[in-house]
Amino acid sequence: MSKIAPSILAADFGRLGEQVEELSAVEGVDRIHVDVMDGMFVPNITFGPPIVEAIRRHTRLPLDVHLMIERPGLYLRQFAEAGASALTVHVEACPHLHRDVGAVHELGLAAGVALNPGTPASALESILECVDLVLVMSVNPGFGGQAFIPGTLRKVAQIREALSQRQSAAELSVDGGIGTSTGPLVRRAGADVFVAGSSLFKHPRGLAAAVAELRRSLEQQ
Repeated sequence: MSKIAPSILAADFGRLGEQVEELSAVEGVDRIHVDVMDGMFVPNITFGPPIVEAIRRHTRLPLDVHLMIERPGLYLRQFAEAGASALTVHVEACPHLHRDVGAVHELGLAAGVALNPGTPASALESILECVDLVLVMSVNPGFGGQAFIPGTLRKVAQIREALSQRQSAAELSVDGGIGTSTGPLVRRAGADVFVAGSSLFKHPRGLAAAVAELRRSLEQQ
């Protein structure tokens, strides 16, 4: 079954706790995606462990914390203690990727690995057996509201095939430009987790209607 993970990056930070509680009450929301950016690995700065801790106080939903930062291994324990359920690191930011993935598991959390649009699926060849989630970026990370990059569909299909060959239970997630028109394409390519930001939080009829529309579009496939 498809899983929907609203990206809190698109929320109104002035009423963050309220929006997290609203998300928690929406049927069809499976987890909350939390984008952490350091202004170095990506050209934007968002927030750190204290905000993750604040979000955790407002929801029991799993928090999928996406670390778009340099040297993520230095901060894994802090985010785990703040309440993360899963930690995803970038292939491009981790010269010692196996060590970082192993450290996430040692903290008792699910471990994910993310790829930027320009990074080939082959970069995952040696790590797929070790991860619980693969996150394909379908926009260049750093800012919300960007247009979906169609060329990433082939990468999603390649990774799905590689996971199937290994009989892996790892989830395949896609983040960037996901909505009712792109979500079904990504699902057909093999994804099972859909990270959506602007299409949900900026919907004229609110979060519940947006999530329901996205869910319907995914289930029509």
